[in-house]
Amino acid sequence: MKFYKDHYDVIVIGGALAGLSSALMLADKGKDVLVLERHNLPGGIATSFVRGGIEIEAALHEMMSIGPEGNRLKVGKFLEDMGIHIDWLKVPEAYHASLPGLEVTLHPGFETFAREIDAEVPGSYDKVMKVLSLCHTVFDSVNELSIHPMSKVQMLLKHEAFVKTAGYSTQEVLDTFGLPQKVLDLLAPYWIYVGSGFKDLPFTIFSVLMADYIGYGSYIPRKFSHEMSLKMAERAEELGVQIEYRQQVEKILAKDGKVYGVRTARGDEIYADYVISAAYPNKVYTSMIEPISEVPEKALKMVNGRRLSLTAFSVIMILDKTAEELGIKDYSIFIGDTMDTDELYQDLAGLGPYRYLTCICHNLGNEEATPPGTCSFSITTLPRADGWKTVSADDYDRVKHEVAKQMIGDMSRYLGVDLLDHILEIVIETPMTVAHYTGMWNGCIYGYAHTMEDHIVARLQTAEAEKFFEGLEFAGAHQISGDGMGPAVTNGRKAAKNVLDDMKKKEAAK
Repeated sequence: MKFYKDHYDVIVIGGALAGLSSALMLADKGKDVLVLERHNLPGGIATSFVRGGIEIEAALHEMMSIGPEGNRLKVGKFLEDMGIHIDWLKVPEAYHASLPGLEVTLHPGFETFAREIDAEVPGSYDKVMKVLSLCHTVFDSVNELSIHPMSKVQMLLKHEAFVKTAGYSTQEVLDTFGLPQKVLDLLAPYWIYVGSGFKDLPFTIFSVLMADYIGYGSYIPRKFSHEMSLKMAERAEELGVQIEYRQQVEKILAKDGKVYGVRTARGDEIYADYVISAAYPNKVYTSMIEPISEVPEKALKMVNGRRLSLTAFSVIMILDKTAEELGIKDYSIFIGDTMDTDELYQDLAGLGPYRYLTCICHNLGNEEATPPGTCSFSITTLPRADGWKTVSADDYDRVKHEVAKQMIGDMSRYLGVDLLDHILEIVIETPMTVAHYTGMWNGCIYGYAHTMEDHIVARLQTAEAEKFFEGLEFAGAHQISGDGMGPAVTNGRKAAKNVLDDMKKKEAAK
């Protein structure tokens, strides 16, 4: 009996959230789908691991676009429509901001969020509500336009706020509200989740982030992010998807500008009408397309012209006391010595000491995250790949531990307790860890940076011109919706929709 079929409708390279979302959507429409995953489990960085008998979340801080039961947002609704039911826990607050002159915990809900900022900066309520209202309007427009594209005239008539702000940076739009600096600082902590300073971050991206997280709150799965990927894989197989693990795809086969299959590391050639790749276009166009002579020069110019966004450095600890005993009061803490986002972005180009950290105590969102009497506490910064590319193999271990020690020291001083005295288990994740485990180009978990020159609006307009091979689609952080686990699901759905639309077009032409 042959391991693979003679032919598939679609081959999906990568069994992380984006690839599984593509497979689910295609299988739901009756398509014959094969998923090839290089690891022995699905999920990519949506996974967990075990140390000292304790399961530890590998990556997920918060999940966006879920929404409450009975009123799900697009990601939560998609999963439920696919028959995937996750035990979602709502994160208790938006974040605690520890910034110069500020120690403030803010909660989701536009009204609540604005009132809490007003309590810290009296008289700011109306202006903050106007900012949040504008964000929500733009957010609604983005969601509608992602499903129902329309002409520029139609967009201007139906989505005026979106059109008017689309060409401006976050800094430019916020400057028009005349907000006090403290208010701007309190609106800024989430910037790290999109990876560009406010002077270069399109207001469209800021709006989507703020409206989703602040307007509706964020969620985590009770059984960690691996609950999502495992249930997605299980449901995909129920729908007829063939998922094969430990199958590294080395080549995407192409001829005359069209892909027709893949070759695995063990030499299997598998054929299909379409290929959806989680591998970055950088890797696909420089080493995966076979023969390489098929790759047009404009594809290489495209990937060379795009700026890679942020990677990740995390210190994940299991501590021998509860959060309360250690003085940890908030699920999510952002701490920094400035809220000048553009200055902080430049700082992330180096190897530390890093000036802006985000910390998560999972037990304050999920009481069952660790055994009684312990807690999980992670410290993360999201550096650019620039500095880490200069680290030699001989220096790697030293640099990794120096950066981790700095981050632990900074949070120990903030909490007033030496965390080193309380560590039961510790895992240090570096950009190299991410690159090795997931195959993400240079370890960049955020794909291509959303900048004023290149972001979701521009990418929507250039999407067709950037299809260099018939039958090839991409799904992952490097695609239009950008970074994060919620957008990964959206990017996977978009790739599947492109395939389904193309199938319909070809069928109609017969």
